Amino acid sequence: MIKARTVKKRLFFLNMPPRARLVYLHDVIMATLSLFVSLYLRLGDGVWSYISVEELLRSSALFAGCAAVAFYTQRMYIGIWRYASLEDLIAIFRGVTLALVLFLPALFLLSRLDYIPRSILFINWFVLMAMLGAPRFFYRFLKDRKFELRRQAYQLDSGTIPVLLVGAGDACEMFLRSVIQDSTTPYVPVGIVAENETRVGRRIRGQEVLGTLEQLTDVVRLLKARGQKPHKLILTKDDMDPARVSALLDDCAALGMSLARMPRVTELKSGLKENLVVRPVALEDLLGRPQTVLNRDPVIAMARGRRVLITGAGGSIGSELVRQIADLDPSRLLLADSSEFALYTIDMEIGERFPDLSRRALIADVRDVGRIESIMAQEKPELVFHAAALKHVPMVEMNPLEGLRTNALGTQIVANASRRHGVRTMVLISTDKAVNPTNVMGAAKRMAETWCQALDLDEKGNPLGTHFVTVRFGNVLGSTGSVVPLFQRQLAKGGPLTVTHPDITRFFMTIREAVELVLQAAALGSRADTYRGSIFVLDMGEPVKIAELAKQMIRLAGLRPDDDVKIAYTGLRPGEKLYEEIFHGKEKPLPTPTNGILVAEPRALDARVLEHHFATLEQACLGHDLGTALDVLGTLVPEFSRSLSTPPPEKMETTEPSRGEGISPSDRAVSA
Repeated sequence: MIKARTVKKRLFFLNMPPRARLVYLHDVIMATLSLFVSLYLRLGDGVWSYISVEELLRSSALFAGCAAVAFYTQRMYIGIWRYASLEDLIAIFRGVTLALVLFLPALFLLSRLDYIPRSILFINWFVLMAMLGAPRFFYRFLKDRKFELRRQAYQLDSGTIPVLLVGAGDACEMFLRSVIQDSTTPYVPVGIVAENETRVGRRIRGQEVLGTLEQLTDVVRLLKARGQKPHKLILTKDDMDPARVSALLDDCAALGMSLARMPRVTELKSGLKENLVVRPVALEDLLGRPQTVLNRDPVIAMARGRRVLITGAGGSIGSELVRQIADLDPSRLLLADSSEFALYTIDMEIGERFPDLSRRALIADVRDVGRIESIMAQEKPELVFHAAALKHVPMVEMNPLEGLRTNALGTQIVANASRRHGVRTMVLISTDKAVNPTNVMGAAKRMAETWCQALDLDEKGNPLGTHFVTVRFGNVLGSTGSVVPLFQRQLAKGGPLTVTHPDITRFFMTIREAVELVLQAAALGSRADTYRGSIFVLDMGEPVKIAELAKQMIRLAGLRPDDDVKIAYTGLRPGEKLYEEIFHGKEKPLPTPTNGILVAEPRALDARVLEHHFATLEQACLGHDLGTALDVLGTLVPEFSRSLSTPPPEKMETTEPSRGEGISPSDRAVSA
């Protein structure tokens, strides 16, 4: 119905946009005049002796009518003269051709072609093409040159920023065109550097390709000698190798320039402005590896039309999960979080973006078994994504019982409720800190992994066949509590940027990668029993030195490490180790059908043994018995050790017994 009304509306001249009506009238008038021009080109001054004024007017009116019908049906008025292109030329070609095809039989019926030379039709085709196309492209030419009418293109003066462009392709041409069109932009290109030598010496819109990236220092020296030293290096390619971007950042620092990039063409943002905007290079551009892009088809099939519950929905990972799952068209979305403000924020965002999506915001603590059971019984979710956790290592070291209650016992509560109420798939979001943990946070997460693995492998205790999928990944760039926001705050204050140790390394990934991994793992783990009890891990490449990350952030701010902003080394914090691992020694990494995702062989305990220890842990936490809680932790996670980190604060040493106190090595081995 809507489509029919839209088509009908477009068939009426008066319903066309005002400018489109003017263009339509212009074209019909050009068609009327084109017949006389064609006759004059064919007959010269003898045109009046060949045809009478009455016959000419009659023929012109007939051709105008044919042209009016032809032009209207060939979609010649959906384009904008300002952006006239080959597509518009093709539409004109179709319109002119159809007009002449209609005119020929109509003229034959009117006059048997007695007073119009046959060759006029052929001449008129070229004339009318020119009369319709030339005004369009001349108008675009004027618009594109408007900057040069006010000042010479690429002219440096006060208030302008000389920039050197990287990449001699389509994106570079687009940037240069934008500079010409936008008289308000402060950027003035002074040259181009290419990735290979084949384009050196050539020009794009008047700008010369001065050299290759390997010759960047020489190019800058040449421009400085011309009085055109660039202040900024702008990447025009959005798929440049991250390792090369990182090297360019170092080069820019040495040459006194900052690094930026054009907005990606694929970035669809609300409130997009017409003027040229250059954005800084993002930290994800410096991962040292391409960002992993996963296959979304199985993810869509998994989530579409299903009821989905997300715990920790207001957190960094949880909120991104909410956004991406909302895009997958679930039948109902349940957002659970213990933070009222975080829950309100993500609920409002989803309400604005997806007003028709059925959803419910639930204030809930995963440690409250009654609340979780009530939600499961009322809402009957089919998919559960468990993102709720305490993840800040030093904070959990200072509050170990709270970390154990949330990360271990909270996971047990959600997993048990998922099994009882027939959830199809529950996904636990874990961390690389669960591998050979040196802190309570990581050890508690390993306990959570162990519980979900045991339930997934326990066929007798899982009659409804719930799949329990565990996903493990490293640090997420920009997430709450991560090092990047800390560095940003410290940088805003002028420094110093605090790093615990010069050799400390971490695996990093973007929030998008993390959430895509979670969704892809959920789809893989729920489709077959092949991965029962396994842990999915993203191949994150090589770990990144935190000290190097700090230096890169300083350079991105246009400053020099150690000179403008200091880096201070503070020593390892309680529970912190120099490096993280993504696989335990007994977890053999295996490939999956999805590139970029590995799976760890199951390393799980018997569900009944775990149940006994989790019950002991629960009583210890409720009774604030830290010693017993750490005994259980040492039993279930025997590799838990603080030996690689600094000792806990003296206050904690007086209250925390040894993790192995009261447990013999043999008992611990049996439990493991």
